[in-house]
Amino acid sequence: MNPSSTLQPILEHIGISVAAITGVLAARGKRIDLFGVLVLALVTAFGGGTVRDLLVGDLPPVWLRSSDYLLNATVTAPVTFFVIRLRSLPGRVLVVADAFALALFTMIGVRKGVTLEFASSVAIMLGIITGVAGGILRDVLIGEVPLVFRREIHLYATAALGGAVLYIGLHAIGVREIVATTAGMILTLALRLAGIRWKLGLPLLEAR
Repeated sequence: MNPSSTLQPILEHIGISVAAITGVLAARGKRIDLFGVLVLALVTAFGGGTVRDLLVGDLPPVWLRSSDYLLNATVTAPVTFFVIRLRSLPGRVLVVADAFALALFTMIGVRKGVTLEFASSVAIMLGIITGVAGGILRDVLIGEVPLVFRREIHLYATAALGGAVLYIGLHAIGVREIVATTAGMILTLALRLAGIRWKLGLPLLEAR
């Protein structure tokens, strides 16, 4: 069995779990019931992949082809819901968990672009879309400005871009798939967490 073909579903399951957790965390303080929280978790977990698959015409979206993905999210969400009800978590947990989801989904998206033999630039864009779209949909549903558009949120899509570019570069020179994927994921996560820690960001366009 090709190791690359087994790595993708593993990444998807981990990414879905982490994204579902961020969907639940985002609902804190919004007075949303368990059903609403489950909806947020599912949107966050599957939103980016659904947008990606619609764009490339790979239908039905991957999460509709296996009940395992849906089961993953629908179990993770209520478990997280009740854990949060029992124990208060710091507000920063959402941002950190979202950074992990960003790193995982970016790699899932860029790897799929490569598998479908798209140009490198398109594969990179698919990685970014997969990384950020679920969070955008989640934040819109709860009436928040999406994290990717907030001025105080540092190196979000830029972190996904950096990780996707690194993966493409390593893949192009024949580095083992698991090494390229891990390196791209670590760079995405490191850039995002560094941006949070030291408030790093790109220059703003301001009127003189």
